[in-house]
Amino acid sequence: MISSLFCLGDGNSKISSVYINNAHGVDDDDFYDRNLALFEEEMDTRPKVSSLLSRLANYTNLTQGAKEHEEAESIGEKKKASKSPQMGTFMGVYLPCLQNIFGVILFLRLTWVVGTAGILQALCIVFICCCCTMLTAISMSAIATNGVVPAGGSYFMISRSLGPEFGGAVGLCFYLGTTFAGALYILGAVEILLVYIAPKAAIFEGEGAAMLNNMRIYGTIFLLLMSLLVFVGVKYVNKLASIFLACVIVSIISIYVGALVSAFKEPHFPVCMLGNRTINSHDVADDQCNKTVMKTTFLWEHFCQGPELNASCDEYFKSNNFTKIKGIPGLASGIIAENLWSSYLSKGDVLEKRSLSSSHISHPSSAHHLYVFADITTSFTLLVGIFFPSVTGIMAGSNRSGDLKDAQRSIPIGTILAILTTSIVYLSSVVLFGACIEGVVLRDKFGYSVKGNLVVGTLAWPSPWVIVIGSFFSTCGAGLQSLTGAPRLLQAIAKDNIIPFLRVFGHGKANGEPTWALLLTALIAELGILIASLDLVAPILTMFFLMCYLFVNLACALQTLLRTPNWRPRFSYYHWTLSFLGMTICLALMFISSWYYAIVAMVIAGMIYKYIEYHGAEKEWGDGIRGLSLSAARYALLRLEEGPPHTKNWRPQVLVLLKLDEDAHVKSPRLLTFASQLKAGKGLTIVGTVVPGNFLQSYGEALAAEQTLKHLMDKERVKGFCQCIVAQKPREGISHMIQSSGLGGMKPNTVVMGWPHAWRQSDDPTWKTFINTVRVTTAAHLALLVPKNISLFPSNSEPCTEGYIDVWWIVHDGGMLMLLPFLLRQHKVWRKCAMRIFTVAQMEDNSIQMKKDLATFLYHLRIEADVEVVEMHDSDISAYTYERTLMMEQRSEMLRQMRLSKSDRAREAQLVKDRNSMLRLTSIGSDDDDDTDGGERDRAASGGGSSEHHRRVQMTWTKEKTSQYRATHSGCSTPEGFRDMLSIRPDHSNVRRMHTAVKLNEVIVNKSHDARLVLLNMPGPPRNTDGDENCILHTTFRDLMLTASINRPLLRFDFRELMRIYTQSQAVFYFGTLTSFLHYYCVLASLPPVRTIGKSVPCCDI
Repeated sequence: MISSLFCLGDGNSKISSVYINNAHGVDDDDFYDRNLALFEEEMDTRPKVSSLLSRLANYTNLTQGAKEHEEAESIGEKKKASKSPQMGTFMGVYLPCLQNIFGVILFLRLTWVVGTAGILQALCIVFICCCCTMLTAISMSAIATNGVVPAGGSYFMISRSLGPEFGGAVGLCFYLGTTFAGALYILGAVEILLVYIAPKAAIFEGEGAAMLNNMRIYGTIFLLLMSLLVFVGVKYVNKLASIFLACVIVSIISIYVGALVSAFKEPHFPVCMLGNRTINSHDVADDQCNKTVMKTTFLWEHFCQGPELNASCDEYFKSNNFTKIKGIPGLASGIIAENLWSSYLSKGDVLEKRSLSSSHISHPSSAHHLYVFADITTSFTLLVGIFFPSVTGIMAGSNRSGDLKDAQRSIPIGTILAILTTSIVYLSSVVLFGACIEGVVLRDKFGYSVKGNLVVGTLAWPSPWVIVIGSFFSTCGAGLQSLTGAPRLLQAIAKDNIIPFLRVFGHGKANGEPTWALLLTALIAELGILIASLDLVAPILTMFFLMCYLFVNLACALQTLLRTPNWRPRFSYYHWTLSFLGMTICLALMFISSWYYAIVAMVIAGMIYKYIEYHGAEKEWGDGIRGLSLSAARYALLRLEEGPPHTKNWRPQVLVLLKLDEDAHVKSPRLLTFASQLKAGKGLTIVGTVVPGNFLQSYGEALAAEQTLKHLMDKERVKGFCQCIVAQKPREGISHMIQSSGLGGMKPNTVVMGWPHAWRQSDDPTWKTFINTVRVTTAAHLALLVPKNISLFPSNSEPCTEGYIDVWWIVHDGGMLMLLPFLLRQHKVWRKCAMRIFTVAQMEDNSIQMKKDLATFLYHLRIEADVEVVEMHDSDISAYTYERTLMMEQRSEMLRQMRLSKSDRAREAQLVKDRNSMLRLTSIGSDDDDDTDGGERDRAASGGGSSEHHRRVQMTWTKEKTSQYRATHSGCSTPEGFRDMLSIRPDHSNVRRMHTAVKLNEVIVNKSHDARLVLLNMPGPPRNTDGDENCILHTTFRDLMLTASINRPLLRFDFRELMRIYTQSQAVFYFGTLTSFLHYYCVLASLPPVRTIGKSVPCCDI
């Protein structure tokens, strides 16, 4: 048996190809091979396989989505013939990584770290930092070999893996880290110059503040010169790079040679000690390390008040003698045993050798004595932050991917070998320093105890100047590399156009050099130089680099766990556990080195993230966060399917049904405004519309309608989804939408739709669609909210400053009636409105007890509201009630008998209505049969001069009035076939229902005329679904209550019990009897000016 799988289409209507980034589409007809007649119709949109392979052979070296790289050459400009990349692993990745990793910390601070932390803790610091970079390099190799990484390095890795928000935030952090690294290297070069090469070049004499000012001035000069060199041309920097790298390699080799030589011949660097305290011998000759030499010495004059032998001297000076020890005992001396353990100091402490004996006089050391003091308070965490910059620079190879012959192979091998090499150098250097150099010399940061020599230089062979000159040029070269790379990283971020205020930095000179980005980089680096302390700048860039490495590991782990089809790195020696371990180490190092710097770095990254999220350009790069969102959504939906939602977790999941006009404009945009005000309880929002027609022909219209809805949602700031359904009839489309909206447990539980306007006068009755929607919603057990005159509802920019929200609780609905005003009051529009609860009592009810029960119920619901019980007494049925009921039944009987077509049915219904309008005994102070908005106000304006004429006349329907009515109208001509219909008597139950509606409306108007909002129950939908007469009868009942006095109603259907009272013991309390599903409506309305007997009562105008 042969199995076959046929594919039709590519499954993606918006992306032309997952492999080829073609921004210009088809260039000419020669692109396609039209020999296969079977596929001729598809040749306009899809190429043949041979054409596809031809294009893949010329696959671009740029990442998809980086538009600025795809359009690097302007239109019409001739492209220059580019040379094929020829750099291999050694020259293209290994050596650049070595040059960037080895830096100022190795030469200026590693000996101090070893002496302060001890060999064991120093090894721990180096090992943790090297493990961090190694694990990051493994993750980076996997990401880099999964695609091409152009200029930008880690920024492109993170942005294309974690999305533009994370990419922009971490990219800027990496840019700041690189910029501060430039400041660090410049400060290191200035320190080497002023302390070890030319101390007399200092402008300000002295230490402390004077030294910091010297660092600031010379650092600014160095920064200007380096920035000018970078501005003139990067080619000069690249030419000097090999010289700087040679200096680094020669310096490191001289250290190892010097350590081996020290085993046979110790370098002569004596250290003068007073007791066990180290003396600053910068200006002290070797033969002056005594109290007296034929006469008092230079040191005597410093510790005593004069050169005389009987002068008053320091107590510690008098109790202890001067001795000389070897500063470099050598590899075979056994000094390693003393240097194993830590010796942390506080600022101002004197460097002491614990193995030397001294008097136990606890006399405080004076700052003016020639001791060597600790300049800062040290700790393990501080040393981690200072040392970590010496292991950064692992991204140098990935940034050069475009120049590599085989980037997929060279980047992992070169980067990992460079990290292994530097790790071995650092670890071995820690052991060699601890085994060859005296502990007090190691803790002497600036070499004052060895006559101002660079401490690591004392171990070098053949001369300390090898290290001094080599470290100076290497730090200058590293500073130039930072000032070269940072502007290009900023330019790459700016050209991605994800951060609007950085767009100006995407421009540069004609050759593409980032001039403006270089200027900003120099300004930020100047801030680091003004700090003027190597030990204070190092933790800052440590934070930024650690955050960058953290997200590189996160990106690799996420892509691995999500198992996206596009995740196919050539580097296979990775695992998500290694990435998570690297991420954990990065996070731990951030808080270990400096918790407050870590918080500041995270706040900066968070602010950039939120800025890009709200104001940045939208980018779709197929990032891992999008995939993570899909996986999380799938997991959450599956969890929601495990059981029904608990009452405490209920929130309105709204389906808003909007209607579009002929021009694809939304007819009632305030429906969406109302939904946004209701969504203070969050939850799901789906905005849907029905496009009439056939799906095959109306697909374009559906897309246009969807874009219209999305634009409206953005305008109203409603977070949700759009759904457009194409159907022949609106009723069918709404039914399909209600049935199919949502997914799994995230389905709508509330439907919001508009009230059908002028449904009696329409040739195509909208009431039928409305009634069908009511029935469908009820069958689906959903709530239905139907605002009437929604255009008069307040917008989000029109908050109510005062007023009431009145709730008329007539039928127990499980608490939904209480929940609606609570949710509305969470919004700023309704926040200042108070809440009043009205309930209706019959003659047999105890109104006082009902009020107490209702107050108790609200207390348990934790809802603050005023309570009032309204008593409705029986009264005679008015003439208006009888006539209105009669008219309804006549219309229903007419439709039942005639069964006319749609247009004829509406015309005959209008005829009966007009006939009965002539039978009105008097004008009643309510809305007439016209359902148009503002009808009441127009009639009130026209009849303002005779208010008595508009009073409501309450009459009883007697036999005499019936006989008189029939005698008066017996001569009226009626169409044949309707005479018997006009003589029918209304059903008693219908009369009672109409009477209840009229009386309830009068009570609501009387009690709630000053309310901003009125919320009440309504009767349920007709049970008999056969025939239109039930629809007319039901809609008239409802319309009577709505149009008589309420200007903006909203109907609400059937839902489960929502409000329960949860006490500490989780007891459940119910108010009243509750059925499984209650069929009811809620009416939400703002009252217009209402006419009562003889006067007009103004209501709050929203």
